[in-house]
Amino acid sequence: MRVLCLDVGEKRIGVAVSDPLSITAQGVETIFTKGPERDALRVKQLCGEYLTDRVLVGLPRSMDGTEGFQAGRVRDFAGRLSLFNLNVRFQDERLTTRSATRALIEGNMRREKRKEVVDMLAATLILQTFLDAGGWPEEQYEQPRKKVFKMSDGKEFNMEQDDIVELIDENGKEVSFEHLMTLEHNGKTYVCLAPVEPDDEIGDDELVILRIDTDESGNDAYVTIDDDEELDDVFEKYLEIAEADEE
Repeated sequence: MRVLCLDVGEKRIGVAVSDPLSITAQGVETIFTKGPERDALRVKQLCGEYLTDRVLVGLPRSMDGTEGFQAGRVRDFAGRLSLFNLNVRFQDERLTTRSATRALIEGNMRREKRKEVVDMLAATLILQTFLDAGGWPEEQYEQPRKKVFKMSDGKEFNMEQDDIVELIDENGKEVSFEHLMTLEHNGKTYVCLAPVEPDDEIGDDELVILRIDTDESGNDAYVTIDDDEELDDVFEKYLEIAEADEE
């Protein structure tokens, strides 16, 4: 499977992709930013075009290895990508843009043209460095199986009043979520949750969307969605409602 790589800047995002065997990297395009939501949707679209859920994001650090404001912006953007169920990893990108700029100058490329391709070249360098170091082990791409949650201790979930809900998975593990939204889509009901604390399967920056089904006993069951199209449709509706509420 291919790996998509991003060099995220304030005005532009450089994009590169690996070959199917994850050996070589090549530039794809430069995304001229139109806001984090639209930019994330474009990355999701590119992942669909290249049939991958693997996204490598260059993480800017200072020379002593610390992270500053820009690194925080990059992590925030990566969090948006995780909401699309994309597998995101970070790669140190110190001096990568400078190296890309130097290479373009040495190639006698004009300044105006360099602005259009320098970020894409930087993404290519980040990705090639990552691939040369061994890439992303295949075992990290095992597809998660469907999970079913029940309410804790037979409690009922009041969607209008409860901000924190405790659910029990099929293994008896209790997980606490913050209730963000309940919405209807195509005749089905969904809840959008955020984990109160990260665990081995759910990061603290991930949005969890569960469909409310009915089990054999007639009780509500909160089920993870294994249909990517259904999940994407519900997530896009969540974004529409959330953005309308902000306005």
